[in-house]
Amino acid sequence: MSRRAQEIVLNAEMKQQLQARVSARTTPQGQSLRLRIVLAAAEGKTNDQIGRELRVCLPAVRKWRGRYARAGLEGLKERPRPGKPRTYDEAFRKRVLATLEQPPPPGQSTWDGASLAAHLQVSDHAVWRLLRREGICLRRQRSWCVSTDPEFAAKAADIVGLYLHPPLNALVLSVDEKPSIQALERRTGYVQTSSGKVVRGFKSTYKRHGTLNLFAALEVATGQVHGKTTEQKRREDFRAFMDEVIAECPAEQEIHVILDNLNTHKKNEDWLAQYEGRVQFHFTPTSASWLNLVEVFFCLLGRKALRGADLKSKDELRTLLEQFIAKHNQTSKPFVWRKREVKGTQLRNTVTNLCH
Repeated sequence: MSRRAQEIVLNAEMKQQLQARVSARTTPQGQSLRLRIVLAAAEGKTNDQIGRELRVCLPAVRKWRGRYARAGLEGLKERPRPGKPRTYDEAFRKRVLATLEQPPPPGQSTWDGASLAAHLQVSDHAVWRLLRREGICLRRQRSWCVSTDPEFAAKAADIVGLYLHPPLNALVLSVDEKPSIQALERRTGYVQTSSGKVVRGFKSTYKRHGTLNLFAALEVATGQVHGKTTEQKRREDFRAFMDEVIAECPAEQEIHVILDNLNTHKKNEDWLAQYEGRVQFHFTPTSASWLNLVEVFFCLLGRKALRGADLKSKDELRTLLEQFIAKHNQTSKPFVWRKREVKGTQLRNTVTNLCH
């Protein structure tokens, strides 16, 4: 004699809630299947019909239909399963973190996975699994320069304010120079390593053909870059470059220029006077040139154009720089300010504190 399936009754609100969970991308597939079983049962379908439509075995349909009838949504959750106790539990996690706070073994400057495993007398795999789970990278490093400028907050707020809320109808320029760019002649190509990987290859010897300096002014609102190469980076060269940039701007437009504290950027009061307050300089705090957005453009230039370049003269270098700027300006977009706050006290924090 067949058993009678338990009746499922859903009001309109509950039905809508379950359907929304089924459609949500974040709902796991197993949970979604259980919810569909419940919705089908609420429509009055038999277990056999539900099994055929959802391609689920009959015992599974009975199980989840019965659990929902007895406990609602709580019944659709997985129950704890018996099994072997965890070998690497919370106590193991604390041992690893505590070990990282101790001095490394003699002859090593830092801990690595093998030395941790040997010290704790556990498997390498267990240590690496824990490190990955905790997001601890023993070999990756970050460095930063913490500004000691007593006016850091005010200067940083002034510059970030220009990025996020520039004055109406004003032009905001991020200006700096990339000095001593070398024109290196060095053969490059592709080589196959012993492992079969194909990588970029560089000849160990090279020829130097001199250097150039690049002045760049980044328009914060558009991402457009004005560039000029020079043989030197004197104050006169900086002023001449700024004269050319300002000449391209509409007359009487207010211009705000963000600069670092290089000596050529300072002591330009007589030059600024000729623009009668139209041009204003905003200096980054000391040891905080990363606040200048044009540095992002210089990073792109180094990675995409200069690294691996084979240049036989300064003229080739100049052409390369001009071509890169022209190509950049064809599809330029404003850089979005995403800098995170970096505090020097992080150096004194322990691994354990960071992982809690």
